[in-house]
Amino acid sequence: MERKRKKKRSKWKVVGYSLLGIIIVAIAAVGYEYYQLQPTNHFKNIPVVNAGKTEQQTNSENPSFNILFMGSDARPGEKIGHSDTMMLAHVDLGKNQINAISIPRDTRVHLDGYGYTKLTSVQYILQATKGPKQGMEGAVKAITDLTGVPINYYVETNFTGLQSMIDTMGGINMYVPTDVKVGNEVINAGSHFLDGKTVLALSRERHSLANGDYGRQQLQLEALKGISKEALKPSNVSKLPTLVQSVSKYMIGTNMSTSDMVSLGLAMKDFDPNKQLKYKQVYGVGQTMYDDVLKANNSQIVIDQQKMKSLIAEYFQS
Repeated sequence: MERKRKKKRSKWKVVGYSLLGIIIVAIAAVGYEYYQLQPTNHFKNIPVVNAGKTEQQTNSENPSFNILFMGSDARPGEKIGHSDTMMLAHVDLGKNQINAISIPRDTRVHLDGYGYTKLTSVQYILQATKGPKQGMEGAVKAITDLTGVPINYYVETNFTGLQSMIDTMGGINMYVPTDVKVGNEVINAGSHFLDGKTVLALSRERHSLANGDYGRQQLQLEALKGISKEALKPSNVSKLPTLVQSVSKYMIGTNMSTSDMVSLGLAMKDFDPNKQLKYKQVYGVGQTMYDDVLKANNSQIVIDQQKMKSLIAEYFQS
């Protein structure tokens, strides 16, 4: 009888130790994954788009990299679209600072094999002739050629994606810098809590704004501020992996992995866009010029290259 009890105790000890071992391994695995996701560990080697397999090494204590955010005008079911929005950002995790510039969609650029055209047309042409990924990477190359900035990551969404992302978060608080007419409604200047449909309408509007596309860029910046504030709320930081999984399905193209996005979110958890975001619009001169792709004249924006160099030196060189 005593021997049976000992056998039972021994059996439960084995089971208990096994369970304890599994728990320890699980905790260690989670701890290791969390360690790997810490920005100083995660962003040691980062890709450079259009550079083959070349990777850029960063200062592991203060990593920094460049991200291109693009918005496509492609509708649901469409596989090609124009780059309607382009914002290039330098992320300095050591300083917890983001410097960003918006590039006008009608900027005159050179497209290899075609000639001069609008920046907004580059992605459309290459997607139509070579495929979605080549179109995005072509737009990235055009912006690198224009600015001289190596781009490490790109993220693109379309109209439906932007609206769905915001609705997934339950809406955002957005500051509207001036009265904006959207359809038959006027949204007054000030802070508003808005759903995805309204934010999308604001982000697309330019015709009713006094400064057209530049005014729209300001609205798009405020939308991004609202999204980042909502996503990085203290109550949402622990939900970042789940939130990233939900939101990433609305992106139509990116070279960022889920772990890249989560790690970036962890890095920016204390980020205040009103204090730690430095933003500049790239201005140029509007001219009627010949478009080699369309084989006709159209309105294009010519950027002063010397001013561009000065801006890049200030915003993109840590």
